[in-house]
Amino acid sequence: MTPAHFTPVPLDKSYRLMNHGPTVLVSAQHGGVNNVMAAAWACVLDYGQTPKVTVVLDKATFTRELVQASGFFALQLPTRAMATLTLGVGTDSGRDVPDKLARHGVQIFTAPGSDLPLVEGCVGWLACRLVPEPHNQQAYDLFIGEVVGAWADARVFRRGRWHFEDAPDDLRTIHHVAGGQFLVTGAPVQG
Repeated sequence: MTPAHFTPVPLDKSYRLMNHGPTVLVSAQHGGVNNVMAAAWACVLDYGQTPKVTVVLDKATFTRELVQASGFFALQLPTRAMATLTLGVGTDSGRDVPDKLARHGVQIFTAPGSDLPLVEGCVGWLACRLVPEPHNQQAYDLFIGEVVGAWADARVFRRGRWHFEDAPDDLRTIHHVAGGQFLVTGAPVQG
């Protein structure tokens, strides 16, 4: 017997069941040009000695061109307060809207020892060196990055874990669920 609220999901919408991880902002620069885009499909690939992440970067995106040209990118975790900014940079292309970052209020900074553009206001930042995988990149738009630097906002990430319960709601990460709608990271649950 199935639970009372057990409802079928059409197969063409089933990917949304897995799309609950935090949305990321992907930034890159090459030749003095910065760009930032939003991506919902990013995850940890390996957390061993050499941490790696994956992110899907569509062939049509300007950020993908910058990543391929420079060999580096950053993943950042935007917050509830950044939902409008995230939607904006995920909708507009830096190729078509040259003032995209200014238009959406994106403030860029760099970490010591890095020239990667990082987005102010996020609660986590990962600097990544591209691990070239031409087949995956061309066939699946899947990019692998080796994490070479990581930073967090100490108001919500301390002693190696998230503390959203102690922080203002505007510092919670967001999760894209389709059509410009986001969910916010909720309260922790002990298992």
